[in-house]
Amino acid sequence: RYDLNYCTFSYSMAFWDWNRWEKEIDWMALHGINIPLAVTGAEAVWHNVLDKLGYTKTEINEFISGPGFFAWWLMNNLEGWGGPNPDSWYTRQIALQKKILKRMREYGIEPVLPGYCGMVPHNAKEKLGLNVSDPGTWCGYRRPAFLQPSDPRFEEISSLYYKELEKLYGKANFYSMDPFHEGGNTAGVDLDAAGKAVMKAMKKANPKAVWVAQAWQANPRPKMIENLKAGDLLILDLTSECRPQWGDSTSEWYRKNGYGQHDWIYCMLLNYGGNVGLHGKMDNVIDNFYLAKADPHASATLKGVGMTPEGIENNPVMYELVMELPWRPDRFTKEEWLKEYVKARYGVDDPVVQAAWTNLANSIYNSPKNLTQQGTHESVFCARPAEDVYQVSSWSEMKDYYRPQEVIEAARLILARGQVDGGLAADGRIDRGQQRRRDLGKAHAALIRRRSKAREVAHHAAAERNDHVAAAEAVLTEEVQHIGVGREVLAPLARGECERVHTVARLFKGLDRALAVERVDRVVRHDGGHAGGADLPEKLARAVE
Repeated sequence: RYDLNYCTFSYSMAFWDWNRWEKEIDWMALHGINIPLAVTGAEAVWHNVLDKLGYTKTEINEFISGPGFFAWWLMNNLEGWGGPNPDSWYTRQIALQKKILKRMREYGIEPVLPGYCGMVPHNAKEKLGLNVSDPGTWCGYRRPAFLQPSDPRFEEISSLYYKELEKLYGKANFYSMDPFHEGGNTAGVDLDAAGKAVMKAMKKANPKAVWVAQAWQANPRPKMIENLKAGDLLILDLTSECRPQWGDSTSEWYRKNGYGQHDWIYCMLLNYGGNVGLHGKMDNVIDNFYLAKADPHASATLKGVGMTPEGIENNPVMYELVMELPWRPDRFTKEEWLKEYVKARYGVDDPVVQAAWTNLANSIYNSPKNLTQQGTHESVFCARPAEDVYQVSSWSEMKDYYRPQEVIEAARLILARGQVDGGLAADGRIDRGQQRRRDLGKAHAALIRRRSKAREVAHHAAAERNDHVAAAEAVLTEEVQHIGVGREVLAPLARGECERVHTVARLFKGLDRALAVERVDRVVRHDGGHAGGADLPEKLARAVE
């Protein structure tokens, strides 16, 4: 039973204290979690390693990121961003991680500590004379360098890392490593040798240890793991409910032969970016698990289930569902499971609340199989101000896959029932709040769409008017050139109407320019300063005569 994602430590947990962590570890124990990711305080290990390698305090601060970006730093995607961190931060995080690990181990939970995967600062070649490859950039950020496995100091530096890690936090039986995450350039790297070097360094620190790797996009690279021994590597199929890589041929991220001889875990990612909102793929979470179990190759190496959200504290129903899977030998439906879940959540078997959750389970919590959107629809309240808002962030999807009215009705049912049952009102408070927040966001999005449509109509009408005025301008220009009267005479009187231009122009044809201006000026003054009126042509005619 695996738990957490590197991103969770930045998007949700960056500034947690011991009081909050204690509650989280209790929750893990109650849900059977036995191998959670535990990377709090990893920055202190790196601080000590770089200090012993001769880096100055300034140079260390330029490498270690700030807490909100630790996830992407530890996955070798950037360095230094959001830092530097004060000395007090390192002291605090070391003490916090020691408490976290002590409690986990007391509960029989095996922490997954961050291992060494070849990461060094981008200037390690110049600073230390190391043989490194350049993984390039990630989303515009410069990546750390990758220490080539052929470099004589690979073993020395990896040993130093594990020595400092053990000095602070002890040994672990599981270490997490993800070199070349999200498109890191592998040019010039012998992937087979790199995989073996990373594994050798870990086994030197603890011969019983298992390397835990995230299956995300091209990782783990097949060439890096194909010759590693079975049982030494545990792969997290990071988004099994959406883009499985265990060998499902219908998946967008299909891997032929899955993970080969290596063990893997069926994981639900669910949340992206720490965004808050209702979302789930209930049918898919269930169906894909039993599909994997029915596959002879995949089932032979399937070792458990996991939760790998980028952000937590939302959609608890989905986490309860995925942790239920190993307890059910046979496929079940979301409807039959939900009946018991609702009873457990509210403490009553209430038909009205059951009906509300049936609405939710068949709408917003049942995103279609073929839809690979990254988590919940985001609230348009979070978007940058614009006339036409669709996306809030780069990877968000806002097209409805459900009827918003069904969510509104579910909130109404729970609210109405809570007014009758005080206990139910307390238990349903968060559910109603989440639903009503979603309702408000959807209502605002609908308002934006209506206003956008109104603007389109207005713009279309304006465009037609502009075409009309442009035509009048063309005639005006032609008449000015033809009769030799200045534009300052005709333009104010024409008022963007082709017929009026022709009428006024005919009146001035052949008239002396100065006299025309004087006559028009007289008519305008007589009209109280207004150049126009339905009887303008008649007035002008009299003025010309």
